[in-house]
Amino acid sequence: MPDRLYRLEEIAEALGADFRGDPDTRINGLATLQAAGPGQISFLANPSYAKYLAETEASAVILSPTVADQADTNVLILDNPYLGYARLSHWFNPEPVAPPGVHPSAVVDETACIADTASVGPNVVVEAGAEIADSVVIGAGTVVGARVRIGAGTVIRPRVTLAHDVVVGERCHILSGAVIGSDGFGFANEKGVWHRIAQIGRVVLGNDVEVGANTTIDRGALDDTVIGDGVKLDNLIQIAHNVQIGDHSAMAAMVGIAGSTTIGRHCIFGGASGIAGHLNIADQVHLTGMTLVTGDIKEPGVYSSGTGTDTNKQWRKNAVRFRQLDVLARRVKELEKKLEG
Repeated sequence: MPDRLYRLEEIAEALGADFRGDPDTRINGLATLQAAGPGQISFLANPSYAKYLAETEASAVILSPTVADQADTNVLILDNPYLGYARLSHWFNPEPVAPPGVHPSAVVDETACIADTASVGPNVVVEAGAEIADSVVIGAGTVVGARVRIGAGTVIRPRVTLAHDVVVGERCHILSGAVIGSDGFGFANEKGVWHRIAQIGRVVLGNDVEVGANTTIDRGALDDTVIGDGVKLDNLIQIAHNVQIGDHSAMAAMVGIAGSTTIGRHCIFGGASGIAGHLNIADQVHLTGMTLVTGDIKEPGVYSSGTGTDTNKQWRKNAVRFRQLDVLARRVKELEKKLEG
């Protein structure tokens, strides 16, 4: 059972929702339309799930005005039901609350500065000169490198690595296995032999940034790698050195961005997209999954690359045609000239 029950009217007021039904209905949980039972609240954001609305046993449903009349239960009406669900999800999160203080097994350099309200978990390493602000939570086994700065309210899950001089803003959320500030992939070649280049820049994360599990963000070679405010990065993403990502952009799993590329604000990159280095991507660019970008994108919009799935036999035939496109284009131009003549 949850620590407390919430009156439906209380939830409606907190979400700024119009309300219809019994204001004293008690809510103790959150569930999908299909799985919800008495005492739970659900939501309808995707129209394809409207078929479950008539049969749900939820005590209340968050939904949009267009479908409010289709529900036989209590309803909270919002223009953006999914946002309402997102906000309400934190009310029923069973995650334990980390107590303030430094665990006895943590290794903390005497020159590090840790706020009294911060929580430093078991086996955490905090190196010289690090600064950890109020209400920061650092999970077990995390390494906080020398001179790292972590802003207030940031949560760092177990086994994260923050290399030296990384700056993390306020209210960030960094999931397990993330490595921030690793050396960028920089080498100079002399007669076939690679010589390592010291990576002397930093990684700077803005406020409200989320970094997924096992995502890596390389430090800059000279200038900093910068992740803007509100950026959301999924799991298993690679951000190379000197990349700049604009505010409130979001990237799904396995995106890879090569070095020194600048990404605009409010961009959305689908899973496994790849972006070559030294490019500029405009604001509000949406890449569909597995898109490969090899040149600048100067205008907002939706971009795709590659071909759809087909049988191998048909794909091989099409691959031959792809190789012939330049020859075919030249022949078309020659024919056009003859027709014009």
